[in-house]
Amino acid sequence: MQDAPVVNVREELAGAPVTRTHVVVAGLIALVLFFDGYDVFNPSYVIHYVMKPWHLAPGSAGFLVSAGLIGFTIGAIAQGPIADRYGRRRTLIGGLWVASVFSLATAFFGNGFWPFCLLRFFTGLGLGVLMPLGVTFVNEIAPRRIANTFSTLGWLLGWAAGGTVASIVGVFLTPSFGWPVLYLVGSLSFVLAIALAFLLPESPQSMVVRGDVAGIAALLARLNPPRAEHYRDARFTIDEDRSRKGSIALLFAPRYRRNTIVIWISAFLLLFALFGLTGWVPTVMMQRGEGFVASFAFGALLQVMSLLGQLAGGAIADRTGDRRSVIMTWWTLGALSVVVLALFGGHAVDLVCTAAAGFFVIGGQGLLSNFTAHVYETEVRATGVGMELGVGRLGGILGPYVVGLLQEFVPGSAGMFGAIALATFASVIVLAFAREPRALAGPMRVAGAQA
Repeated sequence: MQDAPVVNVREELAGAPVTRTHVVVAGLIALVLFFDGYDVFNPSYVIHYVMKPWHLAPGSAGFLVSAGLIGFTIGAIAQGPIADRYGRRRTLIGGLWVASVFSLATAFFGNGFWPFCLLRFFTGLGLGVLMPLGVTFVNEIAPRRIANTFSTLGWLLGWAAGGTVASIVGVFLTPSFGWPVLYLVGSLSFVLAIALAFLLPESPQSMVVRGDVAGIAALLARLNPPRAEHYRDARFTIDEDRSRKGSIALLFAPRYRRNTIVIWISAFLLLFALFGLTGWVPTVMMQRGEGFVASFAFGALLQVMSLLGQLAGGAIADRTGDRRSVIMTWWTLGALSVVVLALFGGHAVDLVCTAAAGFFVIGGQGLLSNFTAHVYETEVRATGVGMELGVGRLGGILGPYVVGLLQEFVPGSAGMFGAIALATFASVIVLAFAREPRALAGPMRVAGAQA
């Protein structure tokens, strides 16, 4: 239809009101990432139960956390090209099924160091799909004026809630049923995987990039009802190049290269700090004199404060339009709070500074993922976010292991917290070289797909 109106899908979504469909999709993604947040930090609670029976030194115990992160890294990197080529929805549901099956297997068969680590690796393969696609999915439908806040509510809320529930399960169920109950509860994600097959639509931008436009008019009408009539006979476009969709090499094209390098290094350093902190907080707090319940509750505190930290940071970023400066401020304050933990002790210090670390360090990591999603265009966005999280998890793999080794050679927790603070400060310095997405030069334009 030569006279059909041409609709830029990205601009239509950016200017849309918040509808019931937005809320439903964001809620589904939040539930997906609930199970990601729930699972990721479970090994930090398992450490308490298995170090003595399995005769593990702190360095080896740290690998209980790292094993799943190795799988996560591979899954996060592999999902990008697959999702960019074949669709966000199908890849997301597949990853959730993998995580569900191997969580159940961990509960029944992870009864030794190596079986546990192997099953955690395979669980991580599935989990690695969830976060990058969740971030990508929500960012692609988010109205521009509330993009950061909407993205936070759409994925970090679920992720933080999952980590909090894991702490509750750890405190109240593991004393009676042992650590496998953590993974029995986690395997309930298979119910959500079934529901997603019926309830979750494909990302509209992904549909255009892949040339799958059959249902896009109906979906856009649900996401932007005032413009529904305009979509009936329209041709749909996005202002981006589809010729190299899903290519990791495209992340190093001139328009992306600088930010890609900066994001990868920052993510590596920050996730080293993040997983070094979260992987050992319950055990270290017991060493600092906290009780069993309180020590496990510190893990929940980190998750709750991370949600509040990203909500606050996202609101400021929406108001100022400067995501980079907000992230750098958050990480600087987070590093300072960890320095205080290294230098001083006492319940009040532990409580206040752990809360600050969750608010600023982990909350800032969520802001980095949103920043990454805005740096890359639709045709390579899932790949870009997946590589950010995948490369970052390489740092996450090292964090729990290195922190464990430091506890073998440096008495107390000062060395551990010092290393975490140093890595966080370094990530601030690196991110200073990034450019805001609005500074990227030159739009990419191609002919749109015809409905």
